[in-house]
Formats: sequence, structure tokens, C-alpha cells
Amino acid sequence: METLFSPMTLADVSLVGEMEILCFSAPWSPETYRNELLHNRLGNYWVLRPLPPQQAKAPPILAYGGYWLMGEEVHIVTIATHPHFRRQSLSRRLMVQMLEQCRQQGAKMVTLEVRAGNRAAQQLYAGLGFIEVGLRRAYYRDNGEDALLMTLFLTDEAAQEN
Repeated sequence: METLFSPMTLADVSLVGEMEILCFSAPWSPETYRNELLHNRLGNYWVLRPLPPQQAKAPPILAYGGYWLMGEEVHIVTIATHPHFRRQSLSRRLMVQMLEQCRQQGAKMVTLEVRAGNRAAQQLYAGLGFIEVGLRRAYYRDNGEDALLMTLFLTDEAAQEN
């Protein structure tokens, strides 16, 4: 499926809020996204849209993600794919494009947390070059699950591989 990678806008907030409920046991509210877009100068949020936009049975947003850029360091704060469109490499495509944005913005290192039990996400991140660097015990408030801390060091070589 062809997609368009573009910045998340205020017009996307209600759709992202609906997807949050479908994707996460502790979803962010639409208001959280609205505040991030309007007030967080470190925040960068992106969406993948289907092309053409009227593609049958496809929602207006297939996947979305966001990160905070803090100098040369980036922290991925969210990434999600619509449940009916998983296993189509959309999260990978989104991550590759977000990482390219990070490189263009001068980032040298990217971190994220992933649920210890989310093997599919861990494999995705490892496939992109992230390595496990730590454990955050009882990180997730909804069920007390641990989070693995993963880091990617951005280099010119990595940019050429993706």
C-alpha cells in the first residue's frame, strides 16, 4: 500500500485519539496530542496516510508516531498502527521516515521504551539497529509491566542502510 508521510496536524487529533483507544491499554487523550502540537517545542509528530486518500476500506490515518528532539538526542514517545492494518510494514516505514527526520534535525542518538512482552515491536526496533541498553521495572502504570530501554546511535552508515 502506498502511503504519504506527513506532519500530524490539529485536524488529525480526533482520529489519532480514536486510534489510541484501539491501540493502547492506557491511551493518551486527544487533548494531550493537541497540547503536544500547540505547546511542546520539542515534540515532532507524524502520520502515515493512505494513497490515494480515498482508498477503499482504509482509514484516513494508517499509523502515527512522535518523538521529542532534545539537542542531539531523540526520545520516541509513541508509535502505533491501526489494528486492521498491522503486519504490512507500516510501523517500519513510519520509523524509517521518522529516523530520517531525526538525522536531518541533527540527532545522534534515539531512545525508546517498549513493553517487555511486546516481541513484535522489539524485533522491529532491533531490525532498525536499536539495541537493548536497560530495563525500567514496572514502567507501565496500567499493569506494572517492565519496559526495555532501547537505543539507536545514528551514523552516516546507518543513514545509508535505510
